[in-house]
Amino acid sequence: MANRRFHYDAAFEHYLRAKQIPYVAVDEARKALHGPVKLKSFDFVVYGSQGTNWLVDVKGRKHTGRSHKQLDNWVTDADIRDLLRWEQIFGDGFQAALVFLYWCDAQPPDALFMETFTCRERWYAVLAASAADYQQHMTRRSQRWGTVHVPAGSFGRISRPFLELL
Repeated sequence: MANRRFHYDAAFEHYLRAKQIPYVAVDEARKALHGPVKLKSFDFVVYGSQGTNWLVDVKGRKHTGRSHKQLDNWVTDADIRDLLRWEQIFGDGFQAALVFLYWCDAQPPDALFMETFTCRERWYAVLAASAADYQQHMTRRSQRWGTVHVPAGSFGRISRPFLELL
């Protein structure tokens, strides 16, 4: 496994290995240039069994269990813009996705998450959404910080267990 700086990335890589899903970890230390444009890199290229390969940006969030209605799913404008640009660069057969990895204090409830796992004695839950679906439903969260999110009802419709994307 690559030496991951953030436990969320290490946990997702552990998850991919445990499920025997082929992937390539992207070196987060390198900044990518495409022509004169500097693009934020994503975290993994994940190879699907049905012909679609995924350009995955992992978004780690802490889930305390206090709210079952709203899952934190904010990202930056640059996250979406650059992921969709990567999708264009890679071309046919590749789609961009956000994978929300929720770190939970205890085993998360099945009613809230269909896909959970442990890594390094921590519980995680996994939800994924294509970047295109996310963009279609996102709303402004903070102009100052350049963040967006998808409201709870819409996020419930566009997010799914990561394995369903594959």
